[in-house]
Amino acid sequence: MVIDDDQVFHDLYTEMLEDNDYKLIHAYDGDEALMKLEEETPDLFILDMLMDMMTGDTVFLYLKGMPECAGIPIIVISGMPKQSYKSLKEVDPNLTFLDKTVTKEELIQVIETKIG
Repeated sequence: MVIDDDQVFHDLYTEMLEDNDYKLIHAYDGDEALMKLEEETPDLFILDMLMDMMTGDTVFLYLKGMPECAGIPIIVISGMPKQSYKSLKEVDPNLTFLDKTVTKEELIQVIETKIG
């Protein structure tokens, strides 16, 4: 599931992952992501930190607090320095941070590491 409020990044991740067998679920804010979780459970979350309404760190903490989502890997892709959110690693030591300039190869490598 891609959780990002910017359509440009939804399009970018779709283009980067179109040659793989990944089915993307798109959510444009935290509330929409939570609603979509009632219908489908993703294998992985790609999460932006800077969003309106509910920020990415709030979404992250909410997801990690849900028993059905607590074990699902999260990749944070943000333009903010990862030091801004390093406290999230205390909640999930396996959390991965990537910069918004991530390449297709980097993204696929991290996804494959997370979900096999």
